[in-house]
Amino acid sequence: MPRMLKTPIPTETVGNDLEEIRRRVEVIIADIRDRGDTAVRSYSQQFDHWSPESFKLAPEEVERIVAGVPQQVLDDIEFVQNQVRTFARHQRDSLRDVEVETLPGVRLGHRHIPVDAAGAYVPGGRYPLTASAHMTVITAKVAGVPRVTACTPPIRGEVPAATVAALHMAGADEILLLGGVQAVASMALGTTTVDAVNLIAGPGNAYVAEAKRQLFGEVGIDLFAGPTETLVVADESADPFVVAVDLLSQAEHGPDSPAVLVTTSEALGREVLGHIERILPGMPTRDFAGPAWHDHGQVVVADSLDEAYRIADSYASEHVQVLTSEPRLALDRMRNYGALFLGEATCVSYGDKVIGTNHVLPTRGAARYTGGLWVGKYLKTVTYQEIADPASSALLGQVCGRASRVELFEGHARSGDVRAAKYGGAELPWSDHRFAGTGA
Repeated sequence: MPRMLKTPIPTETVGNDLEEIRRRVEVIIADIRDRGDTAVRSYSQQFDHWSPESFKLAPEEVERIVAGVPQQVLDDIEFVQNQVRTFARHQRDSLRDVEVETLPGVRLGHRHIPVDAAGAYVPGGRYPLTASAHMTVITAKVAGVPRVTACTPPIRGEVPAATVAALHMAGADEILLLGGVQAVASMALGTTTVDAVNLIAGPGNAYVAEAKRQLFGEVGIDLFAGPTETLVVADESADPFVVAVDLLSQAEHGPDSPAVLVTTSEALGREVLGHIERILPGMPTRDFAGPAWHDHGQVVVADSLDEAYRIADSYASEHVQVLTSEPRLALDRMRNYGALFLGEATCVSYGDKVIGTNHVLPTRGAARYTGGLWVGKYLKTVTYQEIADPASSALLGQVCGRASRVELFEGHARSGDVRAAKYGGAELPWSDHRFAGTGA
């Protein structure tokens, strides 16, 4: 029976907050749908105090911005992008086109076709997520997307140079200094100056997430995202100091980011609580990490490791870090997570920033039914069919006629009847037409 050493504080205002966000986003999208670029410029000025002559950066502007980024930053961006690109290419190589012959002359297949255009949203605000440029743009380009439009907001009226460099180096075809709902709506709906895309990917705040939700259907999206989540599964072999540091590393994403420890050792759980209380006051990001931990942090003690894994699965957390004596057991024991980090040498921050797997991951329990962003998200897996053997078409026509009439679809049945008659000599009971021979 699990025991709670720390429970989250119930939040009663979340529903009201989400409803207010929904209403505001709805108004902004409707206005952009109606007034296009004029509305986009108005909201950019209102929310970001940003209204340049053009939101889209010209190639010479991009070159000038990149030239001003320190070489070490560019080198690090190149290193990380190589990791992301390498893994994405292996993902793409794992996806094979298929063609099989299921009956004589009956060929069925599928192909993986990239979308024509994708939008990459890279957040700015207090924490410019430069790494999101790698995750969204590189993955799309490896998938074969011909046009990638990237949007990132200015930061306090300044150009986010490192993010622009990352987008350029990742292969973005267009870079816009534009953020928030207005950026998402511009890419989804299209305006006079922004061509519409087919799919939008990338993390963002609650307003960006809500805009993607409302526009889903008119445009594809990667997934519905909420606050960053992390969960650590630890046994008595784990280092409590490392556990504490890793929990807080993810809590700093925002004041509503849950950080959960599920452990088989009550002693370790209490040590972790002590370390967190000592570390938090000195963290530069304590204004985010503090509320996240105090309001949403949890410590759960399980009776066994099997129970710990079951508890962890019930959370379906975005990130799950396994700090146990045999971390790879989690690969067989767990099913619901966005990304799994095995062993003390592997931390969630590596996944966020440098290791090469994608950091755009499911939250709010969505890991129960989906994984995160990957090459396959930018591909449409489409099927095709061909029958080159008349006898097989005649056979399928007979079965199609019978199966369709069970469902009262007479039109479907007649399509089958025609082929049964033309290619197999069957009678057409509903027509006096006679085919003068058979053949494909």
